[in-house]
Amino acid sequence: MAISHSAPPADGPAGPPPAARTVVIVGAGPRGTGLIERLAANAAELLPPRRRVEIHLVDPYPPGGGRIWRHEQSPLLRMNSMAEDVTMFTDERSAIEGPVRPGPSLARWAAHREEFAPHLEPADPAVRAELDALAPGDFATRRALSAYLDWVFRRAVADLPEWITLTVHRGRAIALTGAPDGPQRVTLASGVELTGDQVVLALGHLGADLDEAHTVSAEFAARHGRFHLPPAFSTEAEGPLAGVAAGEQVILRGFGLAFVDLTALLTEGRGGRFEHLPDGTLRYRPSGREPVLHVGSRRGVPYHAKTGYRLQGPPAPLPRYFGPDGVEQLLARPGQLELRRDIWPLMAKEIGFGYYHELFHAHPERTTLPWADFLAGYDRFDWYTDERADLVAAGVPDPADRLDFEHLDHPLAGLRFADPQALREHLCGYLRADVERRADPAHSADLGAFLALLSLYGQLPRVLAAGRLTARSTARELDGWWHGFFSFLASGPPGFRLRELLALSEAGVVHFLGADLAVELDEAGGTFVASSPSVPGHRVTATALIDAYLPKHALDRTEDHLLAALLRAGELAEEVVADAQHVHRSGLLTTSPADGRVLDPSLGGAGHPRRVALGPHTNGRAFAAFARPRINAPSFRQNDAAARALLRALAADPLGPRDPCDPADRPHPRELPDPTDQRERLDGGDRMGAGLTTARP
Repeated sequence: MAISHSAPPADGPAGPPPAARTVVIVGAGPRGTGLIERLAANAAELLPPRRRVEIHLVDPYPPGGGRIWRHEQSPLLRMNSMAEDVTMFTDERSAIEGPVRPGPSLARWAAHREEFAPHLEPADPAVRAELDALAPGDFATRRALSAYLDWVFRRAVADLPEWITLTVHRGRAIALTGAPDGPQRVTLASGVELTGDQVVLALGHLGADLDEAHTVSAEFAARHGRFHLPPAFSTEAEGPLAGVAAGEQVILRGFGLAFVDLTALLTEGRGGRFEHLPDGTLRYRPSGREPVLHVGSRRGVPYHAKTGYRLQGPPAPLPRYFGPDGVEQLLARPGQLELRRDIWPLMAKEIGFGYYHELFHAHPERTTLPWADFLAGYDRFDWYTDERADLVAAGVPDPADRLDFEHLDHPLAGLRFADPQALREHLCGYLRADVERRADPAHSADLGAFLALLSLYGQLPRVLAAGRLTARSTARELDGWWHGFFSFLASGPPGFRLRELLALSEAGVVHFLGADLAVELDEAGGTFVASSPSVPGHRVTATALIDAYLPKHALDRTEDHLLAALLRAGELAEEVVADAQHVHRSGLLTTSPADGRVLDPSLGGAGHPRRVALGPHTNGRAFAAFARPRINAPSFRQNDAAARALLRALAADPLGPRDPCDPADRPHPRELPDPTDQRERLDGGDRMGAGLTTARP
C-alpha cells in the first residue's frame, strides 16, 4: 500500500501525465533510509515537474532500524558511539553534489523531539524515559537508536515531493529478474512481484553459511553434544545463548564488540547485577546462572575504550597529508601499491598530526618546542625516518606522550606470564590504565588521533577505487590488518564496559587466555581446548565454544537468496583482486565506485543500467550507514551519488511511455487485498501528511 500524495499540479503540457517510473529498494535499514533522504533532497533538481515516481521499499524488518538496529532486541545492548556523535544527515563538511540538508544528531533529537516534525513518541515507555534523560556524552541503547532511525525514516518520507509515493512491503525479496533494457521484477517470498525501472540492493549486514573452519567446529560440537555459536549478530544471539548452561566452561574466541555484547547477555542478561562502590569501581553480584567465560584473541586484549571528553584545544585542520593532494601524488606513482609500504606512512603521519596538534595546543607544558617549529620539521620528514623520531623525541620529552603504533597494535607482544593469575593481574592493570586514560582530558591527544583516524576514510575510497592495490595487500593489509587496527583503536566500547569487565574478572566469571589464541578440538574428550603463548603450558578445557565475531560477508556463501540467485545466473560477481603473485576473493559484491551500479559479468563486466547495490556487502567498503557529524562520511557521499544517478536515469525515461494495459505497469494480482495481504497503517503516518502504510504479504 502506498504513501499517497495529492496529484501534482498540471504545470506541463495538456494531456495525460506520463506513466510513473518505479524504484524498488530492497533493504529498509539505515542505508535504505539514507538513500531515501537523498532522493528527497535531489528530486526537485533532477526530476521533470510531472514525472511521477513510485518507490517500493522491501524488508522483513521495520523501516529505519532494519535488521541490526530494530527495537526488538535486548535493552542491554548499547551503541559504541556517544549520542552526540551519531547522525544520519549531511552537513557543511559533506562533499556532495546534491543539496545539504542538515538534521539533528541522536542527542539533539532526543533532547528536542517536540521541535522536529514529524513528532512521534516511541511506543516503548522505557525508550521514552531513556531519551528524556539522554545526555550528549551518553552511550544510548540500540533501542533508543532504533527510535531515532524510525523518526529519520519518517522525516525522509515526509520530505519526498508530492509526485513521489512510497510503499513499504514487510517481506523478504528472494529473486530479481529482467533484461538490462527492460523492467526489473523483484519477487518476494510470499509470491508478490514488484516491477521497477531501477532496483537498489541496500541489504545491510548479511550473514553467510559457515566456512570450512566454523563447519568443523559446528560438526564437532554436534557429534559430542557440545555447544558452539558461530559468528552471529548480537541482535539475534540471545536465543541461541540459552543453550549455554549455568556454570559451563565456555571459550570465547574474539575480544571485540561482539564479545562485549555476548558477555552482557550471559551475565546481566541472566540476572547478575553491578554495584557501584564508593571508590568508583564496580562489584559484580552473580545470579548463579552465569557460565564461566574464558576469553582470548589475536591481541589478547579488548578494543580500546571510547574517549569520554572533548578536544581541549582547537581542532586540527584535517586532512593535511592524506588529503586530495596527497592522494593525487600517491596515485601518480608508477606500478602497483601496497597499503603498509606506500599508503600507511601517509595515513600514520595524518593520525600523528591530529595527535600532536592536540598535545601541543592543549598541553604545551608537556612539549619543549614551539608548535610552528615542530610542524615545520614534521612536514619535512616521512613517517618511517630517524629524523621524524628525533624530532618527536626533542619536542615531546616523555615517551608516554609519544604516539607508538606498534605498541598500541600489539600490547602483549613478547610478554610471557608464569601462570593465569599473573596474566590476569597484568591485564587488569592494562584495563584500568586504559579506562582512566580515556576518561582523563589530560590525554585528549588520543581524541586528536581518533579524529584524524576517522578523516582517513574521507580519502581512502578514492585510493581503493583506483584499483592499484596488489592482491596480497588487499587481502592481508586492507581487509585484514587495517580493518582490525581501525576497529581496535576507533570502534571500542564505552569505558563502563571495561569497568564491568574488571568486575567480572574479580568475580571469577571472566578469565583471560592471552594473545595468539589457539583452540583445538579434542576428539577423545569431546571438548574444546584453548591455549596461548602468553601463558606457556597453560590449557583450558571447555564444553562450549563461542566465536565472538560478527559474520563476515561472503558472496559465495551468502544467506541472501536474491544475491545467491543472481550469482548462480552470472549476473553479479564477487570482488576478485588478482596479480601474478596472489588471488584475493574478498566476498564482497563488485560495484562501480562512482554510483554503486552492479557490475554484471553477463554485460561484459559493465555496470547494470537498472541495478544498484550500496552498503557493507559491496566493495564500496563504507560500512557505517550513520556517522559522526562533520566528517564528510563516505556513506553519505555514496548515497548522494547513487540517488542522483537513479533520478537522472528515471528522468531520462529510456523505456518511453508505457502501455496502460501492460501487466508490468499494474500491481501483481497478489498485491490486491486478500486474506494473506494484510495492510496496517504505521502509527503517525497521517501526521506526516503522507498516509504511510505497510503491506504485509
